[in-house]
Amino acid sequence: MLQYETEKKYFSFIVKTDFSESHHRFDQCGIVMYLDAENWLKGSVEYENESFQHLGSVVTNHGYSDWATTAIPSDVKVMWYRFSRREDDYCIECSRDGENFTQMRVCHMWEGAGKISFGIYACSPENSSFKAIFTEMKITECAWKAHDGQQPD
Repeated sequence: MLQYETEKKYFSFIVKTDFSESHHRFDQCGIVMYLDAENWLKGSVEYENESFQHLGSVVTNHGYSDWATTAIPSDVKVMWYRFSRREDDYCIECSRDGENFTQMRVCHMWEGAGKISFGIYACSPENSSFKAIFTEMKITECAWKAHDGQQPD
């Protein structure tokens, strides 16, 4: 992981990931927000086999995790992510071109209202390794728009 700390309540973080060399089950890279072992979230592509891989997210609150995925072709080798914060609520979006983002996940982090650490990660949990390339990283004003009555309006 490479992470940045912030207390900023409203922002978006964008990054382009290139995982062209992923080749083994569970090779993965993407974005992560890590508070501690009991409270974290991530969005990534996890290689499964030559036919498909999982585009998905994990949210862990107070030690309880869930995993939301969709199968995508294994020839997808580049993915953009946009991670947005609105106080203790978070949104993860993905894009194939870095321009048109679609929502992957919206969640609430019970311990996510104060200082957070967020950034990028890559891992090969089984007996493997691969090169993950992260480029185009930037922090912007919050791109996740408020609903009527939600701060800041």
